[in-house]
Amino acid sequence: MKSLAELNAIKEKILKEKAEKIDKGEEIKVLVGMATCGIMAGAMPVMTALMQEVEKRHLKNVVVSQTGCIGLCNYEPIVEVLVPNMPKVTYIDVTPEKAVKIINDHVVNGQVVKEFTIDNMRWNKE
Repeated sequence: MKSLAELNAIKEKILKEKAEKIDKGEEIKVLVGMATCGIMAGAMPVMTALMQEVEKRHLKNVVVSQTGCIGLCNYEPIVEVLVPNMPKVTYIDVTPEKAVKIINDHVVNGQVVKEFTIDNMRWNKE
């Protein structure tokens, strides 16, 4: 960077690209439950792993962000993946290792990792 103007030009370009992706419905959202229960269960390392994997793979149409309480405290850390024109998928008991697999299999390759989803949860969690 040589100047503040150059930095602002880069910022504007990124914001414009993001707006275009949103307008086209191409943006994939990955939400991490970061209420107190999520944080205590390990959501911060999960969010870090998700962000690092997205950055490592240069996934410009993927946004990782935090959300509040999802309402299933026993199953934290929780990650929700929202792909345009597809049903929302809720992953439970997510670890940093599972987070990397979610990015690889679901976000990149379009294959839901069913064994990590809420649909596959054990009602009598040990």
